[in-house]
Amino acid sequence: MLMLISLLITLGERCFSILCWCPVKELRIKNLLPSNQNLNHLWTKAKNQSIFVMPWPREEKHCIIQMISCSYFWPTKYYNYHISPQPRLFFYKRNSLFLHLLPSSQMTTYSFFFCFFFPFCAIFLNAVDATWTYGVNYGRIADNLPPPESVVTLLKAAKIKNIRIYDADHGVLTAFKGSGIEIVVGLGNEFLKDISVGEDRAMNWIKENVQRFLPDTHIRGIAVGNEVLGSSDVELWEVLLPAVKNVYNALYRLQLTNIVQVSSPHSEAVFANSFPPSSCIFREDIVPFMKPLLQFFSLIGSPFFINAYPFLAYKNDPEHIDINYALFKKNKGIFDAKTNLHYDNMFEAQVDAAYAALEKAGYPKMPVIVSETGWASHGDENEAGATLKNARTYNRNLRKKLMKKKGTPFRPKTVVRAYIFALFNENSKPGPTSERNFGLFKPDGSISYDIGFTGLRPSSAGSSSLLSFKKLGFGGWFGCSYSMILTACAAILMLILAS
Repeated sequence: MLMLISLLITLGERCFSILCWCPVKELRIKNLLPSNQNLNHLWTKAKNQSIFVMPWPREEKHCIIQMISCSYFWPTKYYNYHISPQPRLFFYKRNSLFLHLLPSSQMTTYSFFFCFFFPFCAIFLNAVDATWTYGVNYGRIADNLPPPESVVTLLKAAKIKNIRIYDADHGVLTAFKGSGIEIVVGLGNEFLKDISVGEDRAMNWIKENVQRFLPDTHIRGIAVGNEVLGSSDVELWEVLLPAVKNVYNALYRLQLTNIVQVSSPHSEAVFANSFPPSSCIFREDIVPFMKPLLQFFSLIGSPFFINAYPFLAYKNDPEHIDINYALFKKNKGIFDAKTNLHYDNMFEAQVDAAYAALEKAGYPKMPVIVSETGWASHGDENEAGATLKNARTYNRNLRKKLMKKKGTPFRPKTVVRAYIFALFNENSKPGPTSERNFGLFKPDGSISYDIGFTGLRPSSAGSSSLLSFKKLGFGGWFGCSYSMILTACAAILMLILAS
């Protein structure tokens, strides 16, 4: 029983795909490659057939298809299964498309276990839900930061398992080897023009900065550019989509698209307005660039990344924005008459504004992830709200909300996920004082303020060395060992089933 549960946990989200591991009666798919006309194909095969082969054009060496519907037996009754419109990737060989399904004898075994043990497994899976909601941006524009190896120890002590970096620094990626921490690397704006020229340049960059570190370093995404659309450099607007496509195509050729996701974070500058949330639309001058980008992201299953800062909104208009509304504190909130929804905090209103803009653009099902959000603990005299007290309040309340793993008023069933800006104060960043004071931690590893991280001493406790965190690093080791144990149990179960 425990081994079976371990198997399903190891399979993770794929446990629900067991329904498709069966003899198929007929299967309908549609080619989604823009370079080829949409072709519908209908197959009818024998009940016990496990491999389906479809003629495929010689010139089409990449295949992106969408499974429309599937009629199958499970294991003897007839079912009609409509598959959600997420694209799936397949390879072709000798001008044929191959789909592989388990033979009926294996399906009978798997369907028996799935039906019998699913209620217990569902409860257990819910208890160890691996969906992350809280990540951190690890910026390094500073001359006093600890080495990446110490940062790994710090993150493990704080139980932070997801980070973003703004480049693909080899020292950082090497230090995170074996840590189990999932990383989104950045392909900087300065590379976009070169990468947009050809897929071979994207291929070279990925081989050098991503593939060589896999699988030991858990690189899970590439952010192509940062806040490109809406910036002052219009030339970058034009090369963003070609660069994104070249990066994705290179990942596809390397068979890494199931591991590494492609995205591109945007600022609030892409919106024409965002109040109330339901009225949000993309800027008219940005739409010709945004719509094709969204179309491609929808095709490959990428989310919409937005940098959402209630701090910046309040700083720019402190007379008309309630500070309590921005800090998740008790307030009267706002009411959106169009959707009949009430908002008691600006963060969720900003996320729902992005959902509203996506819906108007024709992509209502695209998920939104907050790639940056935070609050400065210090600023210039004209930077309203930039205080340590407000930073602590915002980040503490935001962390509590994200840990609840709930949605927003407009998307209550879609869990909100966000990366906090930033891990450290960065003393070399240009701009106003606030830019250098977003860090949750100080360079010595002590916390900037207390928001509930365990195992860390506040800065007022005196000098704090990162070396003292090493004894707290067992959490990451345990997580890694836990996965190894589950994998071992799964292997044992497979041997039992095969014997």
